[in-house]
Amino acid sequence: MKTKFKWSNLYLIFVFILLYVPILYLIVYSFSTGDRMSNYSGFTWKHYAALFSDARMIQIVLDTLLLALLSSLIATIVGTLGALAINTTSRSVVRNTVLSLNNILMVSPDVIIGASFLIFYTALKIPLGFGSVLMSHVAFSIPIVVLMVLPKLKEMGQSMLDAARDLGSTNAQIISRIIMPFITPGILAGFFMAFTYSLDDFAVTFFVTGNGFQTLAVEIYARARQGIDLEINALSGVMFIFALLLVVGYYFIQTNSQTRKQKHKAAKEAQINETTD
Repeated sequence: MKTKFKWSNLYLIFVFILLYVPILYLIVYSFSTGDRMSNYSGFTWKHYAALFSDARMIQIVLDTLLLALLSSLIATIVGTLGALAINTTSRSVVRNTVLSLNNILMVSPDVIIGASFLIFYTALKIPLGFGSVLMSHVAFSIPIVVLMVLPKLKEMGQSMLDAARDLGSTNAQIISRIIMPFITPGILAGFFMAFTYSLDDFAVTFFVTGNGFQTLAVEIYARARQGIDLEINALSGVMFIFALLLVVGYYFIQTNSQTRKQKHKAAKEAQINETTD
């Protein structure tokens, strides 16, 4: 049986080539013995050795990872609580207004958000540095978490919560034993999205960072203005592997969660069949 050619497959291949060829181009030149990307001249690890011996760059990477971790954790907690509050709001006007305000940050240009934060911090005389960048990253990450968690809450039937209350469960038990396990995939998705957004943000960070603190994106921009060093290529390769590991880890977490749910559902169905027999 012959398979029909689909133009959608060709388009998908083109998109993947467009996305990954520049990344592979950077990684390939990170192993070049030359100092520029004009001519590949042999294999070497010297740029990776220079990267790991650059104390300032290592510190910036660690600061960036710490910033992304803290901002995503705080945003995940606040965003999850916000999604719970929005889901339990009975007045549709209030719910739609809050959702609209939440979505404004998602569609607003990063330059406008960064400039707004800069004006806000300057007016309140808040010093620019790690704290200002952290607050800004938490602020633009919260809407992402809300949008990831809220659909999972809407998937959960109200009858399940009503049955738990009829059986005498307290609100704390309902949240910890029913709601949280059900929305965990959405919470994890929100955390990973917030983490990646914080990790690669440039525009907002550029406005609100101070002289004593730099993130990876801002540092790469500053070095690129002086000419691309292949140490940046080596760093790009390391960060690409790190991002790939995050994606693989998230995939295994999701797969494990779905497998446990299926086993739990099968065990319940088996118990019901035994009682009916």
